[in-house]
Amino acid sequence: MAATWSLPVSIVVFVVGAVVIGAAGVRLVRLIDGLADRTGLGEAFFGMALLGAITSLSGLVLSITATLDELPELAVSNTVGGIAVQTTFLVFADLFYRRSNLEHAAASLPNLVSAATLVVLLGFALTASLGPDVTILEVHPVSVVLIAGYLVGLRTVHAVREHPWWEARQSSATREDVPDEELAADIGSLARAWTEVAVLSAITAVAGWALARSGATIASDTVLSATVVGALFTATATSLPELVTTVAAVRRGALTLAVGGIVGGNSFDVLALSVTDVTYRPGSLYHAIGDQQLIVITVTIAMTGVLLLGLLARQRRAVLGVGVEGIVIALLYAVMLALVAVD
Repeated sequence: MAATWSLPVSIVVFVVGAVVIGAAGVRLVRLIDGLADRTGLGEAFFGMALLGAITSLSGLVLSITATLDELPELAVSNTVGGIAVQTTFLVFADLFYRRSNLEHAAASLPNLVSAATLVVLLGFALTASLGPDVTILEVHPVSVVLIAGYLVGLRTVHAVREHPWWEARQSSATREDVPDEELAADIGSLARAWTEVAVLSAITAVAGWALARSGATIASDTVLSATVVGALFTATATSLPELVTTVAAVRRGALTLAVGGIVGGNSFDVLALSVTDVTYRPGSLYHAIGDQQLIVITVTIAMTGVLLLGLLARQRRAVLGVGVEGIVIALLYAVMLALVAVD
């Protein structure tokens, strides 16, 4: 991706973008938390359907731009690398919740379904990259399957909230997703709340895009591969909205929204592969990627699996401020970066 700004300008844009995202993100969390309570759809559903989608817009724009520039490796690395770094953000967010391990307190069936959906979607993408190079109008059939799988997962998240077939055993540290009537009333009318969400979403998307472009420029003078730039620099830059909103949600005590926003948002991020498969006209995007991107996808599946196990095992006491699953996730992320850097 061609750099369009000088290094000093990029640094300023990066800092300003981060500040704007921080301010908008805190307000977005409050609004979405209130809308989840007002509508009765729950934090996990809104995390997957709305918060995750909003915070993923900048990364989606950058990945589309990469495919239009015929840089498929950067597009895939930015998308899947973003999922990996966002999962790692839960480890950081855990440090802000001092009562117990975050995965223990936020365990819920909707979040389990979101994590399982993400594993399935990433598995489909991995299978497509290793299977036959078949396209219809230059689009791989799996791109359609990913969209259908996401919609099924979204519907299931809503269904299990209404009719749960499994429940996390309650403890003194468990934070249930119980509607806050005071917050629901505080956000004002639904029309005003939705309008403010739309405006803040646009601000977050533009700031995130500018931040991502500046991050790419900052990294452009290095000798790193497109995979490392995508998986580390641009993925981290475009994922800052997720970090801000996750920490803000944890500090508000909206733990289900915090975890749901990351895991559900990661599922939405997989849809970027479907979109960029359409915008990448030379053929199937999945067959334009190399071994480094396969490493990123595989390790991201493992990271999500560890998170899923953490939500099921529900370790209560934290170790070094985070749960054991958080330590494993951080180690897996470090291993992933090491593998793509030396490959």
